[in-house]
Amino acid sequence: MRVVVLGAGIIGVSTAWYLLEQGHEVTVVDRQDDAALETSFANGAQISVSFCEPWANAGAPFKVAKWLLRDDSPLLFRPRLDPAQWRWGLSFLTQCTSAAFERNVQQLVALGAYSHASLKSLVAQTGIEYERLERGILHFFSSQADFDAGAAGAELMRRHGVDRRVLGREEVLKVEPALASFGSNIFGGTFTPSDESGDAQVFTQKLARLCAERGATFLYGHDVLSLQQGGGRIDGVTVAPHSPAVNGGRSYTLQADAFVAAMASYTPALLRPLGESLNIYPAKGYSATLRLKKPEAASVVSLLDDTRKIAISRLGDHIRIAGTAELSGIDTRLDTPTARVRCEALVRRYEELFPGVADTSEPNYWTGLRPSTPTNIPYIGRSTKAANLWINAGHGTLGWTHGAGSGRALAELIAGRRPELEFGFYGAALPAKRIQQMAVA
Repeated sequence: MRVVVLGAGIIGVSTAWYLLEQGHEVTVVDRQDDAALETSFANGAQISVSFCEPWANAGAPFKVAKWLLRDDSPLLFRPRLDPAQWRWGLSFLTQCTSAAFERNVQQLVALGAYSHASLKSLVAQTGIEYERLERGILHFFSSQADFDAGAAGAELMRRHGVDRRVLGREEVLKVEPALASFGSNIFGGTFTPSDESGDAQVFTQKLARLCAERGATFLYGHDVLSLQQGGGRIDGVTVAPHSPAVNGGRSYTLQADAFVAAMASYTPALLRPLGESLNIYPAKGYSATLRLKKPEAASVVSLLDDTRKIAISRLGDHIRIAGTAELSGIDTRLDTPTARVRCEALVRRYEELFPGVADTSEPNYWTGLRPSTPTNIPYIGRSTKAANLWINAGHGTLGWTHGAGSGRALAELIAGRRPELEFGFYGAALPAKRIQQMAVA
């Protein structure tokens, strides 16, 4: 079967790989000049199966209200005359209950475990190297109240089979001795030894090369303009090359037996003309990548700083600091006053935690739009408007964590098989047993 995958980030390339595994003829289209140059480019680098809590929880509305006027707040909501933003926000509020939180956690943990197993198998099969560190993820807290809340969250995750351990201050410093200079400010932490970290961009680009070696066609430098629908199916996708060397620079139509929409935050706009209404809104995230001056003094365990809601991951002789979310529409500018404040806050916090360890004079800043749903649960499944259109989008901050599993699961669905995990695939219901369990929760 001929399949066109729209999007060459971690989700699209992973989907392409598993489709090739099943013997399909695959074409991948992306507007950038290589794979993983947008949302997958410089994320937090964490594969966080055990730290996957949805943003929506009982305390979220109060925190968002408190942060409204702070440009350096972890979650920044800028109200706009944007129906999509208001739809997303209202839906988010409906998820801010304990029952909804637990339901959503169940699905995210299931997808995360499935995806982590898929990634490990894929890496063993291909030998891809991507600055991988299997040292776990350590979440540390700078107040007693936050530590108490973190311990309660760990108990919830343990009920779902997650090995998240609650640690006192001395145990935190034993796991990551590089935090010693900040140790007096740490009240405790939680640790999951099974999680890991690595460079998503490096992994995705290497996987794309392997896909090409297996026969996949990559059409880089092509804008995806529209899907052509007829008779309840997609007849083709119209694309426009950036280079005049391709079809004279004129748009043309790609035909296939099936199409996969994996364009992150841009997926809803592509599918909207078909009548498909996906509740995905872009959460603008930031990162700073710094060269290490003192690698021996830098952390090697991937960290979560609860106070600033940021991730810190070691990537060879560099450190990546990433986090914050800004709900302000499609905006990838780094030169705005708000962007500068948020980027500089990342570097400033790293210097507070690890003074003199990194070269802060030349930070490599990045911003990307993380395709977020109100539940943090992605859309994986068949379109409700076209029988041969499939969707793999809405992974929010967990695209790297859920990438391999989402690609594998969608390839299974396209083949007519249900993946072996209890997850609410788009266009399909959860197993009756799981629905009953959720109703009781």
